[in-house]
Amino acid sequence: MPPVKKGMLTAFALLCAVLLCGCGPIGDKAAGAVMLYVSSAVMSAVLLVCYCVLIRPRDPWFILMLSAVCVVNTGYLLLAVSQTLPQALNANRLSYLGSALLPLSLLMIVMNVCGLRRRRGLAAGLLVLALLVFLVTASPGYLDIYYAHVDIATVGGITVLRKEYGPWHPLYLFYLAGYFAATLATLLYARWKKTTVSPTHAALLFMALTVNIVVWLVEQLVHTDFELLSVSYIISELFLLSLYFMLQHFPAAPAAAAQPPSPPAVGAADAQQQQRCDYLRRHLPDLTPAERTVYELYVQGRSTAQILEELHITQNTLKYHSRNLYGKLGVSSRKELRELALLLPQNESDE
Repeated sequence: MPPVKKGMLTAFALLCAVLLCGCGPIGDKAAGAVMLYVSSAVMSAVLLVCYCVLIRPRDPWFILMLSAVCVVNTGYLLLAVSQTLPQALNANRLSYLGSALLPLSLLMIVMNVCGLRRRRGLAAGLLVLALLVFLVTASPGYLDIYYAHVDIATVGGITVLRKEYGPWHPLYLFYLAGYFAATLATLLYARWKKTTVSPTHAALLFMALTVNIVVWLVEQLVHTDFELLSVSYIISELFLLSLYFMLQHFPAAPAAAAQPPSPPAVGAADAQQQQRCDYLRRHLPDLTPAERTVYELYVQGRSTAQILEELHITQNTLKYHSRNLYGKLGVSSRKELRELALLLPQNESDE
């Protein structure tokens, strides 16, 4: 069994253990709530370690997502066992730090999986925005802009914050809503442009997004002392890691990217090469924008490392685009593609 699949099965088993520990009759409600937080924090750390150890190549945005969830769940756990208000506020700040970075990592992962290019500086700008939002959410105890008043209480044996919201509290809600909308719009745009890997992969991305939206709405509408997001974040991680596993081992191309018949073979080598050039030229318009960009960089002689850095995509995404454009253009390698493309008139190659 591949190590990635073993990691996924282990994570699923741990998730079941989390639910059983929290829902089972363990006799002490406080111990049950704390056990849920402990299980969530431990599982988040296990997923992070498994990804860093078992996955090759590693995506930095996946590492950020897994780290953010680990930080969030650690903050929830520390808040639940806090004895004083300063301890509770520090734990709350820790959970908000992960919560501010998590939507950013999710959006970047969706863009990479969908094969979409992003403007240079977008990630840095969004990271600055996340840190600014975090500073606002970390202000309780120093300023009254996010919480007008805050204190701690013991409910069911665990510590919770009792707060009155300040004037800047809607900022974080708008921040989350904006990321949810941007991520969903990215997914819909990718499906419209037919750059998403496949309908199955698109469905997994949609479920990962929907789980967090639904849980977030439930927590806004129904009062609960247990942070349901601590479990929903892990479910989202499992969806995204499942998608990563599918991309690595079962890369399914969309119907539009199905490989056309190979160009017909002829007797003479020169005539055969000419037919292959003609075939490549006729099918250049079939490439998607992302595939055309990769094609042009291949023709320019860029290395894999240069392409990954310039397009800000993962190696798996590049392999996916390469496989699709090879099939459409009737070639089997980058070298063959470049040799044929350089034989085309310059104006046709650049169309």
